[in-house]
Amino acid sequence: MLFAGLHRLAERRTLHIGLLLLFSGAFLFSSLQKAEAQQEPPYFVTYSSAMEEPGNLEIENQNIVAAPKNANAFFAPTVEFEYGTTAWWTSEFYLQGQTTKNDSTVFTGFRVENRFRPLPREYWINPVIYVEYEDINKADKSFLEITGNTNIADLQVPNAELRKEVERSIEGKLILSSNAKGWNFSENIIGEKAVNENEPWEFGYALGAARPLALTAGSKPCVVCRQNIAVGAELFGGLGTRYTFGLKQTEQYFGPTVSLNAPNGWTFRFSPELGLNDNSAGILWRFGASYEIQQFRDWFRRAK
Repeated sequence: MLFAGLHRLAERRTLHIGLLLLFSGAFLFSSLQKAEAQQEPPYFVTYSSAMEEPGNLEIENQNIVAAPKNANAFFAPTVEFEYGTTAWWTSEFYLQGQTTKNDSTVFTGFRVENRFRPLPREYWINPVIYVEYEDINKADKSFLEITGNTNIADLQVPNAELRKEVERSIEGKLILSSNAKGWNFSENIIGEKAVNENEPWEFGYALGAARPLALTAGSKPCVVCRQNIAVGAELFGGLGTRYTFGLKQTEQYFGPTVSLNAPNGWTFRFSPELGLNDNSAGILWRFGASYEIQQFRDWFRRAK
């Protein structure tokens, strides 16, 4: 029933700002060049210490579908371009939009992200510094992170009203990540401050744990096999503001995650995320696909 509803919703509206067209360009890249998928934890919200290889470009389409109680169902895609600037610096650019049943389709904004890894080697715990600039309107339903004291009733407000209010903010994260016996454990501490409004600092968190089903490859090539599948779980939510720090009036979610690292650079991910309190949507369905282009920067060097 959920996917039938999604199909009817997709028939009614298409994201007019080209988000899905940008993702379809990844299929063109796959026909031009072969690539090997990078094995990363199957997280949607939590960041680990994994960085993009220098010179590589990853194009990802991440989608979320939900039918909150007392609100219209919605579909929110995000297109991401992740580039390995150096071995210790990864940059990323996001474009976002959403379409809401019985309402409208809107472009919700963009994000520019940079992650820096200060330590060159692997340790028992690996820190990463994350800095992001957001230009997002209130119609955003991507749930890429949760901060502050959110109100689930905002999902009932029409897009025409929400899109009028734009928030430009700086977001920082302290990412801590550990790897042991095939397991990855990652913790994110989030702080966000609006730069165009007089609002207090908002805080949030994300926790993740994941592991491949097999740590060694089999003797025969395969697609759907244990070494290509990773499973895990995420817990994330808001922690209030500078003045109201805590779990009161915040959204909290938990869900299992699974990913398939297919041949030729493709990765597919899926997660159902359950709302843990009355201020959260009942369930968020996430699914996405990404394609990694090996040594993308060499294309321009050859062109010269």
